Amino acid sequence: MTSAPDLGPIRSEFIEKVGLMAQGEGLPKTAGRMFGMFIFDNGTVSFGDLARRLQVSRASVSSSVRMLEDRGVLKRVSKPGERQDYFQLTATPHENMLKRTQDGVRQARDEVLATANSLPDSCPEIKARIGDFAGLYAAIDRSLGLALDHLNEPAPEASAKE
Repeated sequence: MTSAPDLGPIRSEFIEKVGLMAQGEGLPKTAGRMFGMFIFDNGTVSFGDLARRLQVSRASVSSSVRMLEDRGVLKRVSKPGERQDYFQLTATPHENMLKRTQDGVRQARDEVLATANSLPDSCPEIKARIGDFAGLYAAIDRSLGLALDHLNEPAPEASAKE
């Protein structure tokens, strides 16, 4: 009989990696670690267990959960007869993240275009530079749209190296 491998070190490393990736994008490391934990473990976890498993304060859990709920990554669920809150991944956390990012990119593009449109015709060079800047956001928007289109395709092999 083969025993199950000890995934603890791989799990811990993955959770920390996701925490650092989130921190690199300006999010709290705890929120990223929490997301990594839910990706690795799946399932439904109570508020108290989140604090215990991640070894963080309840205040950190509270702010991170709120942030991940706002981004459509986690959802709050209840269990019959239980008073505490439980959390789990939403059905489409990755799609929700991309859509939120795309909304932000579109808003930035629109703000940049509004500036370009407010300039008088006597400033064609400035309009062109600002238009090029808006073009950057338009390109990112298109790329995010392609990413959303391809999100549900089969994932590449986990062992594939680039």
